Order: sequence, then C-alpha cells, then structure tokens
Amino acid sequence: MSERATPFYCPYCGEEDLAPQEDSHAAWLCYGCRRVFTVKFVGLNLPAREEAVR
Repeated sequence: MSERATPFYCPYCGEEDLAPQEDSHAAWLCYGCRRVFTVKFVGLNLPAREEAVR
C-alpha cells in the first residue's frame, strides 16, 4: 500500500497530465500549469452514532 495520495487532475487548472515530484515528499507536478502541489488525506467526517433511548 502506498502512502502517496494519487490525484486525478490538477486542482489549479484541471489538467490530467501529472507526475510525482520526487524532490518533495508526496508532491505532484502538473505539466499543464507547471505547478507543484501536495495532496493530504486528513480523515473521514463520520456523524456521531445516536443511541436510541427506550
């Protein structure tokens, strides 16, 4: 399992031509706009379970 989150498109220009940027950990290079960006998974926002009161 890889620790790198894989983006499907650039968040700045929408281009899909991306490559891992090895100089910076977990960074991606967009060949369309030449920006380098990172993607970080923070977690899930799950609703609290409500227990039924009987």
